[in-house]
Amino acid sequence: MSQHPNQHPNQHPNEPGDGPASHPLRFGYGTNGLTDLRLDDALALLADLGYDGVGLTLDHMHLDPLADDLAARTRRVARRLDALGLGVTVETGARYVLDPRRKHGPSLLDPDPADRARRADLLVRAVDVAADLGAHAVHCFSGITPAGTDEDTAWKRLAESLAPALDAAATAGVPLAVEPEPGHLLATLADFHTLRRTLGDPDALGLTLDIGHCQCLEPLPPADCVRAAGPWLRHVQIEDMRRGVHEHLPFGDGEIDFPPVLEALAATGYQGLTVVELPRHSHAGPHFAAHSLPFLRRAAPAPPPRTNRSGSPSATH
Repeated sequence: MSQHPNQHPNQHPNEPGDGPASHPLRFGYGTNGLTDLRLDDALALLADLGYDGVGLTLDHMHLDPLADDLAARTRRVARRLDALGLGVTVETGARYVLDPRRKHGPSLLDPDPADRARRADLLVRAVDVAADLGAHAVHCFSGITPAGTDEDTAWKRLAESLAPALDAAATAGVPLAVEPEPGHLLATLADFHTLRRTLGDPDALGLTLDIGHCQCLEPLPPADCVRAAGPWLRHVQIEDMRRGVHEHLPFGDGEIDFPPVLEALAATGYQGLTVVELPRHSHAGPHFAAHSLPFLRRAAPAPPPRTNRSGSPSATH
């Protein structure tokens, strides 16, 4: 697997390493909020704005996971990311990438085994892409429980369907980070732990934590969710949101108090990307990308002062 210069070799992004004091939070922006831009233009925009990386959704308009020349396209994207100095996570939440008539379909829970296998194959492809890009995680989700499917059957299907991707992730050294999604079988942090225990707590399985989803439906405040999730964090998405309403909002349009959330995140030692997730705002994507990063930097904990070799604060900083 190629290693991006911003990623620590052989270290998951939530492992302590040198500690949070040495590693300020790293912010990215999701390409699912920049779907009206060519991928090269979107990456250049984010680099120019000062982002540390990108949440790259595999989709037909940017990097099509079903393209015959996927390997060659991935190599080109890898070179572009390296040239721009951008880190990357790979996301798999494209709406119609597998079926032009079913949003997010088929899922890992579909009654038809062949349909479940199509989603599982997409995740394996995503792991391969992530390895070639030097990504620090692959994001995925369970899907909505189909009508007429009981909960026990749905959990069994999920565990079985994830097996090929988890095997690929273990081989590639890229964690598969499952996202609790409102309305899905796996909707909460408690559900993530159900899956983790069912699978025997494999090293390749991690968590994608969406800060807005914590505000939407978790029993704990978002900052407490971050602290509770710390040991399993492999990817973080962030946006504003209101309690009980699953709508991704620009910062300031919801109810979240972000400084405590980002302070808690820094305290976990998480070193992966924290990616802005505004998938319904592509119509003004460059505007929201430009305004989101300054907001996050203001809300994030200040980095510690640099010190000289004697341990005294540096006067040259």
